[in-house]
Amino acid sequence: MSHLSHIDYEAASDAIRAEHDREVSLRGRMTNMKRTLLHSPEAHRIYAEWFTLREELRPALDDRAIWLFCLTIAIETRSIIPVGFFRRALINAGLVPDEVVPTEDEALLIDFGKAIVADSNDVPDVIWSRLKARNDEPTLVNLVAFAGIMIATAIFNNVVKIDIDPELLPYLEGFEFPSK
Repeated sequence: MSHLSHIDYEAASDAIRAEHDREVSLRGRMTNMKRTLLHSPEAHRIYAEWFTLREELRPALDDRAIWLFCLTIAIETRSIIPVGFFRRALINAGLVPDEVVPTEDEALLIDFGKAIVADSNDVPDVIWSRLKARNDEPTLVNLVAFAGIMIATAIFNNVVKIDIDPELLPYLEGFEFPSK
C-alpha cells in the first residue's frame, strides 16, 4: 500500500487541478504515480520532463530502443510500475519482452542502463566510446538526463510504494525480477 495518497481532485487547490487537467489533456490519462506527485505540481512537472527529453531523443532513438533502455533501468532498480509500463509498450507493439533480440545499438543502450544503475561513478569507458561513436554530445547529454529522470521515477515509485495501476497488471503476469 502506498505511503502517500492520491490527490483529491475536488478538494485540491486550483494549481493542483490545473496541473491535473493539463496532464490529462496532454497524455489522456492519470497514473497512480502522477496522482500522488500532484500533491506538488512542481514535482509533477519536473518528472513530466521525461516526455520532453523523450522527444529530444526521438531523432536518434526509436521507440523500441527507448522502451528497452527504460525497461532495463526499471528492472535494474527493481521498480515494478515502470517495468509494467514498458512491458506494456513492447507487448502492444507486438513484441514479447523476454524474447526481444536487441539490435547492436539497443544492446549498447541496455548495457549503458545497467551500468548507470550498477555504479554511476564507473560506467565503463568502452560503453562511453561506443556511445560517442554513434551520438553527438547534445544527444548524449539528453540520454544521461533522460536516464536520470527514469531512475528518479523508479526511486519515487519504490520509496513511496505507489500502488500498481490496474491496467498494468496483465503485462506483469509471469514477470519476476532477476535474482541479484
